[in-house]
Amino acid sequence: MPNSPAASIPGPEISASEKSEKTAQWVRADRDRLMHPNLPDSRTERTVMVEGRGCHVRDSSGRKYLDAAAVLGVMQVGHGRSEIVEAATAQMSSLECFHIWETMSNDKAIELAVRVTGLAPPGLERAYFTSGGAEGNEIALRMARYFHYRREQPERTWILSRKSAYHGIGYGSGSVSGLPVYHQGFGPVMPDVHHLTAPDPYHAEAYGGEDVTEFCLRELRETIERIGPERIAAMIGEPVMSVGGAVIPPPDYWPRVAELLRSHGILLIFDEVVTGYGRTGRWFAAEHFGVTPDIMVTAKGITSGYVPHGAVLVSDEVAATVTGSTGFPIGFTYTGHPTACAVALANLDIIEGENLLENAVKTGGYLADRLAPLRDLPAVGDVRQIGLMLGVELVADKTARTQLPTGAAPVVQALREDEGIIVRGNPRSLLINPPLVLDRGAADQLADGLFSVLERVGTDGRVRP
Repeated sequence: MPNSPAASIPGPEISASEKSEKTAQWVRADRDRLMHPNLPDSRTERTVMVEGRGCHVRDSSGRKYLDAAAVLGVMQVGHGRSEIVEAATAQMSSLECFHIWETMSNDKAIELAVRVTGLAPPGLERAYFTSGGAEGNEIALRMARYFHYRREQPERTWILSRKSAYHGIGYGSGSVSGLPVYHQGFGPVMPDVHHLTAPDPYHAEAYGGEDVTEFCLRELRETIERIGPERIAAMIGEPVMSVGGAVIPPPDYWPRVAELLRSHGILLIFDEVVTGYGRTGRWFAAEHFGVTPDIMVTAKGITSGYVPHGAVLVSDEVAATVTGSTGFPIGFTYTGHPTACAVALANLDIIEGENLLENAVKTGGYLADRLAPLRDLPAVGDVRQIGLMLGVELVADKTARTQLPTGAAPVVQALREDEGIIVRGNPRSLLINPPLVLDRGAADQLADGLFSVLERVGTDGRVRP
C-alpha cells in the first residue's frame, strides 16, 4: 500500500456561524461574478471547496468528501503533497518562469523531457510541452497536418476521430471531439474531420451481429477508400475512452487499426490525457495494446493538477519532419515553464517511489471485485475497470440496454449529498477515477456508497429516499 497522505483534514478553527457567514459570502460572489461550465442560471446552489488531503477534500461548511473523481481525472498522487509544494517553492526561488523559444532553454524542461521520453513506449523520443490536454491535442493536430505538408503532401488534411470521443474544447480539439454539444452553436467547426464508430463491447448489438473489431475495421477501411488515403493526415483516439465511461476496446482493436493506418501512411495520435501516468496501471494505456502511436498527447497526471502542464510525445521521424530547416513555427508562452516542469518531476518521483502503478492494479482490482455485484441491480448494466479507471453503465432496461432518461446526474448528486462521494457522470455512465493513492478503506467507502445509492435508482432515473 502506498505511503499516502493522511486522509484526515484539519478543519478551520472558526465557529459554525462564522463558517456559515463566510460560505454565504462566497456563494453570493460566485453567483454574481464567476462563470461555470455546464451550469444553467437556474442552479443557484454552490459547494465551495477549501481544503484537501490524500483522497479527501473539505468544503467551506466543514463537510468532508471522498474525491473519487480525482478532481477531473487529474490527481494521481492525492491532495496536499508537501513534496510538490517544496519543489514548486524551490523552483520559484531560483527561476520561476522562462521560455524555450529558439535557442533558449531551462534545466527543468530538459530534465523533464528526458524523464517522460524515458517512460514512454519506445519510439517516442521527443517532447513538446503544453499547458494542458486540449492544448496538446491542438498541437498534435497541427503536427500531423504539418508533417505531411513538409513531406510535400499538403492535400493530406483529413483527421479521423470517433463518435463519443472527447479531446478537449479548443477549435481543433473540439472539432475532433465526437460529442454534438461541442459543435452545436459553435460552427463552423474545423473542416475535414470524420467521426467513426467507437468500439464498445457492452453494446455489441449495435454492430449488427458483426464482431466489434471487424465492424470498426471494415468501417475504417471503407472510410479511407471513400476519402482517399492520400488525403488523410491522421487518426486520433483515446486508447480507453474516459469521458465515454471507461470504455475498453477489444484487445485486437488498436493493433489492427495501427497496422491499417500505417499501411496508408496515416499517422496515429493517442490521446492519453486521462489514461497517462499510471491511471490504467501502466505508465501509458498504449502499453496494454502493444501499440506505439506516432504522436501521444499527455497532461493531467503529469503534475497531478498541482499546476497546469502537458507533454506531447512524438517520434523522431515526426519531430525531424515538422522541425526541418526552419523549425516548428508554433509555440506557447508557457511551453517548458520551469516551475511546471519542476512540479512534474516531483510528481513523477512520488508515482515511482510509492509504486502507484502497482497500487492502481491491486486496489483497482479490489474495487472491481467489490463493485461486480452492482451488475445485479436493476439500474446497472455493466461495470468496467482498468487500473483505477472505472465506469458504471446505468440502464433503464437491462435487456434493451437503454440509458436512464435522466442520465447519471441524479445519481452523481445523490452520491455527493447522501454519501459524501464525488464522481462524474455522462448520459450513460458514472465515471470513477480516484487518486492512485486510494487505499482499501477508501475503496470500501466508495463501494458501500455506490451500493447505497444505486440500489435506490428507479427506471425513471430518480433516486428514491
